[in-house]
Amino acid sequence: MSTDNKAAQGGDTLAGFGYALSAYLLWGFLPLYMKAVSHIPPLEVVAHRVLWSLPVAGFVLLLRGRTEDLKVALRTPRMLGMACVTACFITVNWLIYVWSIGAGRALESALGYYINPLISVALGAILLKERMNKTQYVAIGLAVIAVGILTHEAGGLPWVSLSLAITWGFYAYCRKTLPVGPNQGFFLEVLILSLPAIGYLVYASSEGTGHFGPTGTADMVLLMASGLVTAVPLMLYANGAKLLRLSTIGIMQYIAPTMIFLTAVFVFKEHFSTEKLVAFCFIWSALVVYSWPMLRGMMKKNAAQG
Repeated sequence: MSTDNKAAQGGDTLAGFGYALSAYLLWGFLPLYMKAVSHIPPLEVVAHRVLWSLPVAGFVLLLRGRTEDLKVALRTPRMLGMACVTACFITVNWLIYVWSIGAGRALESALGYYINPLISVALGAILLKERMNKTQYVAIGLAVIAVGILTHEAGGLPWVSLSLAITWGFYAYCRKTLPVGPNQGFFLEVLILSLPAIGYLVYASSEGTGHFGPTGTADMVLLMASGLVTAVPLMLYANGAKLLRLSTIGIMQYIAPTMIFLTAVFVFKEHFSTEKLVAFCFIWSALVVYSWPMLRGMMKKNAAQG
């Protein structure tokens, strides 16, 4: 049986696991790259992420012969409009993430990606009228308590965490309505964003504030690499998701925020107070409650197959 047929029947494949694991590991190491470019304005970093992702995504589409859907999308105003919406959400998400790492708030970024699946469940209930089960209610309640603790500690809402989770949640929600493949959709998004990105970079260069060239070779190499660090994990994830069960992806998604959390505490040496520890314990408890039905289902299925 081919891997495609196996995936279609609801099974996991080794290739899918490899794709997804590679994507989450790359996302987990991403803060190290973001810290390396933290001296560059976030808007400039995001503009370069857009521009240098374009040739990478285009090369993958050509290599895989997946350009026909893209041609249809470019001729369909409704699909272009939907792609503009998803492009806006991913841009805001990137901007917040780039800024947060440079500002020494990687812990808040980790929290944002931990609570992202819970935000997605809440969005599904609110926007799609999906019925939540008891464990999901409990998980969201625990997450709310964690946010309350962090709000008390900081004297205000943890807006970095909430903004990252909400923008990614809406991006994923809207992305489902874009009727093209994941690779084609990503290329379409960066193609749409390339015009404002070029405009900003031309302006920055004319003002003498750009970092591509005037500040040395190191900055040029780092900014050119932004295309690879952006496009490669997204495309690996997209291909992995097609070859894995949703429950498997649901468990694996905690790899990246865990790596970000460990990097923030042990590499960046960010302050980790007792209140933050308590809040993260509530978040981890919420994720255990949320994930347990998926884990139990996977174990039952494996036992039945064995």
